[in-house]
Amino acid sequence: MAQGAAQDTADGLLGAADIRELAAAMGVKPTKQRGQNFVIDANTVRRIVRTAGVGDDDIVLEVGPGLGSLTLALLQTADRVVAVEVDDALAAGLTATVEARLPRLADRFALVHADAMQVTALPGPAPTALVANLPYNVAVPVLLHMLASFPTLRRALVMVQSEVADRLAAAPGSRVYGVPSVKASWYCEVKRAGAIGRNVFWPAPNVDSGLVSLVRRDPPRTSATREEVFAVVDAAFAQRRKTLRSALARWAGSAAAAEEALTGAGVSPQARGEELTVGEFAAIAEAGRKHKENAA
Repeated sequence: MAQGAAQDTADGLLGAADIRELAAAMGVKPTKQRGQNFVIDANTVRRIVRTAGVGDDDIVLEVGPGLGSLTLALLQTADRVVAVEVDDALAAGLTATVEARLPRLADRFALVHADAMQVTALPGPAPTALVANLPYNVAVPVLLHMLASFPTLRRALVMVQSEVADRLAAAPGSRVYGVPSVKASWYCEVKRAGAIGRNVFWPAPNVDSGLVSLVRRDPPRTSATREEVFAVVDAAFAQRRKTLRSALARWAGSAAAAEEALTGAGVSPQARGEELTVGEFAAIAEAGRKHKENAA
């Protein structure tokens, strides 16, 4: 191992040489299909853990741990780490990596070999924080699924494609504000938390990465369910160039019904989805429900 790599991994973390050796030993070749880009820089994972604010009372949920770069750093700070990995080879090797590099902390680690989108329960205490380098091709649905499935998650820090980070953290009125922005804000206060360059990954992706911080908050007060609110959001952005009166016509049953729901929610029928807060979408869903109940 090169001297630089040895210095990087003095605390058990993985450097570039370690990552390649582990991958070769497991017969792992990163695939674009699963969005696999492994972090090879120990300072980057230290930074992620520090930015996430993980403490010794946290039960951390990690999705897509890969070869274990971030897992090892989390274990040194958190009370417990539960990692969800779908790849057969990676799942088979991760526990052995933890036991070899951090044997004193191995009892704080649990592996769930499953598709993250199918996971609705975890072994041990309920998770308090989500920290993950999310596979870029499924980052948003996985994040939203985890926030919905585990309400005990108080906060999250995820690394995603920079463009996706911008969308998640966008405010109403932004040109990149859309479905991910609104749905994430249903659960959390969302903000950008930093940028990550391409050279800390193997293989290096063709895009830059960004960190997104999410802090749990109560959803808007409404009699509408989350599913009802999200249906309005989906409808509004499916035709984002149209006014809400037109975009919500199918959802409401007609353009006239959409206008009535919008007016009842205090939203201009001529507005567009990109202008609305999550609270306003909730108000529209509630007004739409009342209109349908009255019409029945």
